[in-house]
Amino acid sequence: MTPTPRFVPPGPWGLGLAQLGNLYTIMPDAIAGEIVGAAWAAGVRYFDTAPHYGLGLSEVRAGELLASYPRSEYVISTKVGRLLVPNSDFRGEMDEHFVVPAATRRRWDFSRDGVLRSIDASLVRLGLDRIDIAYLHDPDDFADQALREALPALNELRSQGILRAIGVGMNQSALPARFIAESDLDLVMLAGRYTLLDQSALKDLLPLALKRGVGVVAAGVYNSGLLAQNRPSSHAKFDYQDAPTEIIKRANRIATICEEYGVSLPVAAMAFPIQHPAVITRIVGCESPDQVRETTARTQTPVPTEVWQRLVAEGLIEPS
Repeated sequence: MTPTPRFVPPGPWGLGLAQLGNLYTIMPDAIAGEIVGAAWAAGVRYFDTAPHYGLGLSEVRAGELLASYPRSEYVISTKVGRLLVPNSDFRGEMDEHFVVPAATRRRWDFSRDGVLRSIDASLVRLGLDRIDIAYLHDPDDFADQALREALPALNELRSQGILRAIGVGMNQSALPARFIAESDLDLVMLAGRYTLLDQSALKDLLPLALKRGVGVVAAGVYNSGLLAQNRPSSHAKFDYQDAPTEIIKRANRIATICEEYGVSLPVAAMAFPIQHPAVITRIVGCESPDQVRETTARTQTPVPTEVWQRLVAEGLIEPS
């Protein structure tokens, strides 16, 4: 008998808040408020942030914008592993990916002390006394320390009620599978490894997560935007890099099959991850209220079973 997932965030999708950290461009406060307001109006009750996003700006904005809503009605997740510390070399420059002053810098830290300090700082920025979910954020190069120190620290905070659930968020599937096997996780946030174009998580993570009752939150469902349009651009990105010609060709073939059944490529991309029973929800970032409404509409659009059958039959996706 398959175990029930230990923790399930509410709703069919959650709002990723990296954009609230001024990802690549400045987001006015008014637009940030409209995005969160549109998400709430659409029934979204799961919000995901991290210290990494805008050197804490995303967390600050999340705390301010969600303060007007009942705390018992939403779930918020943040992350640990990138501790924010003063930047002694700061001379007015901006951060590399987020348009914010680089007055602080990120320091990798998966030690027990680093995790406790990170959560304390996040609570202050969020203006909360507890956090629903804390994920290890990209511990790719720190697996042993994360297992030895970071996860026990998160487990301690969970036992104290400061956290409700703990997990790991990564762009690969092998290491999260190891964490599931060797620790007591509730969730895995998996970015890009179970999508229409990449089902590598079927080999390791998803079967083990299902067996252990660990819920998988699918992120990166559009694979860096390649699947976000009805037809991929010739200049599309895949895993943050220029998409190979073969990948674009494959996406176009998938789009053609979807269109034969009256659905678009983005609708199918959104629907695909939750076809696997281990995947419990999806996280999507939005740059405008219109994108929030578009995402909601996509989650509500049914995809005929025949679409998945055709894609499997043509070798375009792996059978689950």
